[in-house]
Amino acid sequence: MEPLLDRPGPQIGRSSLGERMTSCCSYRTLQAWLPILTWLPKYRLSWLQMDLIAGLTVGLTTVPQALAYAEVAGLPVQYGLYSAFMGGFIYTFLGTSKDVTLGPTAIMSLLCASYVGGDPVRAVLLSLICGTIQTAMALLRLGFLLDFISFPVIKGFTCAAAVTIGFGQVKNVLGLKDIPHEFFLQVYYTFYRIPETRIGDVVLGLLCLCLLVTLQWMKSTLEPPSEQEALLTRAAHSLVWGIATVRNALVVVAASFLAFSWNAFGSPVFTITGKTSQGLPPFRAPPLFETTPNGTSISFGEIIEVSDRPIGIESCHIEDGISKKSSSQNDYRINANQELFAIGLTNIMGSFVSAYPVTGSFGRTAVNSQTGVCTPAGGIVTGVVVLLSLAFLMPAFYYIPKASLAAVIICAVAPLVDYRVVMQFWRIQLDLVPFLITFLLSFWEVQYGIVGGVVVSGLMLLYNVARPSIKVCDHGVLVMELDSGLSFPSTEYLNTVLYTQALQGKRVCVFWNAGTLFMWEAIRLPRETNLSSSCVCPPSLLSPLPVSLSLSS
Repeated sequence: MEPLLDRPGPQIGRSSLGERMTSCCSYRTLQAWLPILTWLPKYRLSWLQMDLIAGLTVGLTTVPQALAYAEVAGLPVQYGLYSAFMGGFIYTFLGTSKDVTLGPTAIMSLLCASYVGGDPVRAVLLSLICGTIQTAMALLRLGFLLDFISFPVIKGFTCAAAVTIGFGQVKNVLGLKDIPHEFFLQVYYTFYRIPETRIGDVVLGLLCLCLLVTLQWMKSTLEPPSEQEALLTRAAHSLVWGIATVRNALVVVAASFLAFSWNAFGSPVFTITGKTSQGLPPFRAPPLFETTPNGTSISFGEIIEVSDRPIGIESCHIEDGISKKSSSQNDYRINANQELFAIGLTNIMGSFVSAYPVTGSFGRTAVNSQTGVCTPAGGIVTGVVVLLSLAFLMPAFYYIPKASLAAVIICAVAPLVDYRVVMQFWRIQLDLVPFLITFLLSFWEVQYGIVGGVVVSGLMLLYNVARPSIKVCDHGVLVMELDSGLSFPSTEYLNTVLYTQALQGKRVCVFWNAGTLFMWEAIRLPRETNLSSSCVCPPSLLSPLPVSLSLSS
């Protein structure tokens, strides 16, 4: 697939109002807002075959994962499927990456669970709120704000989320019920109630885990066949690769058949999902109020309190990271603000079909890329697979054992704990601080972890601005070189350094600024240090060139 065009930026120059209006209404601008117009006229029949294969493969991966992630979100399993199909259709028209797939993920499900407490009404409204925030950020071109969430903060959060989600599924593997959702209470009561373990769930859960890990290992070690090998060998390779790719669906189907067989013989030994709503979700406006079982009405203002937490920003950052990684691996460009617009509109439209917030999925995006998808149209096939599952397969989901879904979740989040990155942070202590703060606070409340990490990273960034690195060289003439631009937070610090160095003897102190110097700060420095000065700088208020400031006592 050819690179998708970036949205044209603002025209700098003396263009007339008419020219600007013409540019805004041009076909190029329309292509920027609807990237499908870039690749659809060039669509080939060979691409259709690859998109069908990729979409079907991702769809078979999405269905069991969506059911499992609804369990993480504390919602009925059908809400996972409600959230899994809208992204494929929206992203086909608005996305700038051929590989990215939108849908429920483990991390977003955990965030949703911590905000809405298993209430479907609030989960749907949360999707609307997140989508509105994300769309507004895209229209205002605020995608650059995501760069202020540092890599250590993201890794600290994802590692903590993986541990929280993974351990949260231990209760389903053990067949335990009524375990609190808070992490520390969950750990305590899980170990406290081990004597209540159901042997059937343990055996099935461990068996599913072993199968999933084995199939994943087979896929990772499978060497691509060469053209010289026999046709039978290449066919066997494709078969093994296909089975390993859709391993989640195969394991869940096999476990469901086993549970159905035991129930048919009157010996229910597994904890099953139970009754689910059948059919497609109704298309209706998201609820703006909620009525509790005792008849109390909760207003929109009370429900919207969930929006004061960073789930929308975190969703944007995850999707931005996925799209950038996919584009770099496959050599094409993406538009960050357009990606933000696509995910925002997906969440807004998803709220009309009872979906909870979604974002890009690392695992399913990798599957999409590996199966050779050519355009975002593969998402339509994935969406159709999910819709068919909702329409015809919901009664069969009654028999899905919770232990098998737990195994799917544990295998999905395990790669998020990247010990190699942790070792790198251990060697770079400045990165280790926000990582550890985010990691530890996330076990208390996930939103506190993100906020705490961002605050610490911001303070470290501000410290570097207020205390810039200064190189001092004494060769008869004292030369002080400032690596970064001089701004008002660093002026007092620089005053102290200049005064101390210049008064250590009658000598000339030359201050060389390698970055941007604000003229007012250059004038104020010698005045406040009581030093005579000579200043060489451009006449503009904000100097874009290196500046030399000579000070003598």
